[in-house]
Amino acid sequence: MITALVSGATGQTASYMIELLLNKGYEVHGIIRRASTFNTERIDHLYHDQHEDGLPLTLHYGDLSDTSSLRSIIEKTKPDEIFNFAAQSHVKVSFEIPEYTADVTGLGVLRILDAARIAEDRFGKRIKFYQAASSEMFGSAAPPQSETTPFHPRSPYACAKVYGYWQTVNYREAYDMFTCNGILFNHESERRHGTFVTRKITRAATRIKLSLQNKLYLGNLDASRDWGFAGDYCEAIWLMMQHDKPDDYVIATGESYSVREFVEYVFKVLDMPIHWRGSGLDEKGYIDVWTGEEAVIEVDKKYFRPSDVNSLCGDPSKAKRILGWKPKTDMHQLADMMVEADMKLARAEKKLKE
Repeated sequence: MITALVSGATGQTASYMIELLLNKGYEVHGIIRRASTFNTERIDHLYHDQHEDGLPLTLHYGDLSDTSSLRSIIEKTKPDEIFNFAAQSHVKVSFEIPEYTADVTGLGVLRILDAARIAEDRFGKRIKFYQAASSEMFGSAAPPQSETTPFHPRSPYACAKVYGYWQTVNYREAYDMFTCNGILFNHESERRHGTFVTRKITRAATRIKLSLQNKLYLGNLDASRDWGFAGDYCEAIWLMMQHDKPDDYVIATGESYSVREFVEYVFKVLDMPIHWRGSGLDEKGYIDVWTGEEAVIEVDKKYFRPSDVNSLCGDPSKAKRILGWKPKTDMHQLADMMVEADMKLARAEKKLKE
């Protein structure tokens, strides 16, 4: 049985990765941070009480800011494959806590990589390592972005991801380790946290539809992103870890849409067509967006980043050519999936409220 260790186990992408690995017969261990509230809802359906036999998933407390915990967990679990998803992953928040972002999202990669290197020598076996890199590393580089596109990060988060990317490459070249970077473009799902723009939109739109919420506040409507389904991208991650040669891959759909286009499609699905009004910010920093008689969307300048990324669109041709991978879900199918899930939540919320 292959043993996998997944950091950031309670996150969106890690939850899909854990599902995939369990379905393939892996023994899976997850690293989670200690919190005063339960934050395991994305993996509760996979985890059972530790007193039960045949445990499909074992969780360990650890943190990428704590070297001793990482070494201890790797020593205990003796993994064949490590998937590093742990990070402070919110771009806007990274401007507010840049030092913490650099420590966890950047230096954290170095800590877990070096712990894996030490474990390889101690166990006398090869440990494969996956680093969750990010399309944000490309920043202002012109699309389409591929593995050969120069990085131009535009946020503390992106800078930290660039550091983690090059450390992963360095450990591959310096120590002959099997290390891969997956440069994933925006990957979404109904498990996405509500502060990320796609989930913020689908959650608010369904609540507005059922009169549970009055308005949705957004930032830059003209930013374009390449949105795909997190579950699809985990299949690509697994394939790159099974390939004979470790390498770095862009994982994307190859199609880009603006936030404005995503909003329009979601509201159209809910039979609430949008009529835009205004082309600039007023003195308060707002633009009204209308549907029917009432303004339900407002653009608030406080959601604008100090430096933003205008357009990201990935070129996944290398992954298609070498790994035989291609996305199964486009932006519209993704939005449909998210709207359906959030409508169920909204209906349950309305029923409870009534």
